[in-house]
Amino acid sequence: MSDEHKREVWRRWKEGQSLSEIARGLDRVPGVIHNVIAASGGIAPATRTRSARSLSTTEREEISRGLAAGESLRSISARLARCVSTISREVTRNGGRAQYRAGHADARAWQEATRPKQCLLAQRGDLRDLVAQKLAEDWSPEQISGWLKQQYPHDHTMRVSHETIYLSLFVQTRGVLKKELKKHLRSRRTTRRAHGTSRKGQGRGSIQDPVSIRERPAHVEDRAIPGAWEGDLIAGSKNTHVVTLVERHSRFTLLIKIDGKDAPTVTAALMRHIQKLPSELRTSLTWDRGSELSQHKHIALATNMAVYFCDPQAPWQRGTNENTNGLLRQYMPKGTDLSVHSQADLDAFASKLNTRPRKTLGFKTPAAILQASVATTP
Repeated sequence: MSDEHKREVWRRWKEGQSLSEIARGLDRVPGVIHNVIAASGGIAPATRTRSARSLSTTEREEISRGLAAGESLRSISARLARCVSTISREVTRNGGRAQYRAGHADARAWQEATRPKQCLLAQRGDLRDLVAQKLAEDWSPEQISGWLKQQYPHDHTMRVSHETIYLSLFVQTRGVLKKELKKHLRSRRTTRRAHGTSRKGQGRGSIQDPVSIRERPAHVEDRAIPGAWEGDLIAGSKNTHVVTLVERHSRFTLLIKIDGKDAPTVTAALMRHIQKLPSELRTSLTWDRGSELSQHKHIALATNMAVYFCDPQAPWQRGTNENTNGLLRQYMPKGTDLSVHSQADLDAFASKLNTRPRKTLGFKTPAAILQASVATTP
């Protein structure tokens, strides 16, 4: 991505847009945006600036023109009001009079000016070891930072902000804290959002007017009538996801390819595929509390299905779906890029499950059970 595109990525990220929203805005896949964001742990890198003492692009072009005209280095330095030794070193390090080119010299200088400073934890081994020890004990970065201030009130060398700890975990190129320590964080996030980031007014993080699973009819609970579905997302690397739908009565599975996990994308994909089902197979949909289904009212209206939500932190209430997701990992292993699978690939994976005998169905197949149910439905 160009520097201009990257600046736009960070601008949108600071506004609170999701990876999927940024990807749509820039006509890229979410994985590309994820790579840009994750490279610096979710915190926008500082804008690089050129030192006033360095030669500018314009000055280098003047040097190139002077050399081409046969001027002496002293003459060029006098015109630019620069020390002659500065001009001499510039020309020498870039191939001499015969090979000097302003564009190449400027790009080389800009590249070599990148001298990243070691972070605090890289400089202080004793502090780094103490932070690693506390992380391993399941302390949060904020708890560690606050405790250090209390433990070492007069030793400012034993201080570190929680943001520095997070970045040292998320940006592995720093080579400071081991990747394994991330599993001790209570949050499963892999990036941070900088101070000042705002998501106000975007309607994220909560489901408005959810209908509890406890209000689901008895015939859904006992799987007596076909058409009740459980839904979820399975995640892969590079912020890739696939929608999974499982019919409770027959365990019939549908897989849906999506380009992002934001609510508009997931809602549109669900409505498009559910509307293809016969009306008798569209009675209800049960989901977890993920914000990807915050537009559940649109789904209910477009598909004429009741939408129910599980209790928070209760995935077992969608046991059929959870079990099916485990079976699907045979074809879509954890940690792999799910965007490489086309809709045809996903249909093939679902077909394998739907035509496989299941013990819970008396070794009949989900496809056979569903077909028989539809045939006998009045």
